[in-house]
Amino acid sequence: MILTVTLNTALDLTYRVRSLRPHASHRVSEVIERPGGKGVNVARVLAALGHEATVTGFAGGATGRAMRDQLGDTPGLTDALVPVAGATRRTIAVVDELSGDTTQLNEPGPQIEPTEWGAFLDRYDELLPSASAVALCGSLPPGVPVGAYANLVRAARAAGVPVLLDTSGEPLRRGVAARPDLIKPNADELAELTGSHEPLRATQDARRRGAHAVVASLGAEGLLAVTPEGRLRATPPARMRGNPTGAGDSAVAGLLSGLVEKLPWPDRLTRAVALSAATVRAPAAGEFDRRTFEELLGRISVTGEVSAA
Repeated sequence: MILTVTLNTALDLTYRVRSLRPHASHRVSEVIERPGGKGVNVARVLAALGHEATVTGFAGGATGRAMRDQLGDTPGLTDALVPVAGATRRTIAVVDELSGDTTQLNEPGPQIEPTEWGAFLDRYDELLPSASAVALCGSLPPGVPVGAYANLVRAARAAGVPVLLDTSGEPLRRGVAARPDLIKPNADELAELTGSHEPLRATQDARRRGAHAVVASLGAEGLLAVTPEGRLRATPPARMRGNPTGAGDSAVAGLLSGLVEKLPWPDRLTRAVALSAATVRAPAAGEFDRRTFEELLGRISVTGEVSAA
């Protein structure tokens, strides 16, 4: 079982409009509603790949109930969310069909009380022994300590469970110091962590700060990895047009599934890039276009050094 932690779960809404214009009314041509939050998206992709995945974190209110109802309909996915008094947030993605661009609106999430945080820690400790890997994903809702991910990384390492961290800002800075097995920042998160906008230098710096391996997401340009086995770059054959929301989460699912299957790094990166690109072609985060994914697997370019870094 792969465990994904989403402390700030969401009910994702995707609106499609012909052309998004400021200060104008818009007729929405399609509405898609899905359970969301980064770790939830990761778990849904893992389940689609055939892995057993368990989701934990927080859920509350009417949006939390709607999210959990949909999670319960997902084969291969187990709901281990902790109920809270506050309402689960919503995220809204507005897809401009004319330009292909997506505008994202993210609510902050519910206030988490100390007793609720304690209940989550108990649930996490119960789930860890059964996990083959853990993904700690996304932002922290109000009330959760800023060092939460660092503590969860240490707990996973103490249990001998590989742990991937995918967050930003101060939670990432503290989490890296706890020495996770892998972090997957995007270019902006990497620059914020290291102060460098040069991808290779920043990725190497992030690894020196404590991460065993660093895989940087460079958007349409693919992934850059600095691992104990060397430096690798994985690039898709072409830019995909569509909705990029959730593409990074699909990359995390590719990396995690490759880790538990003990694939070599080039194969992990190939899967992650193919999944990420195939997600751009899907209608909503947490999903991927399987035909695109399968077609891309043989077309991802992986280059770089494979000697020890």
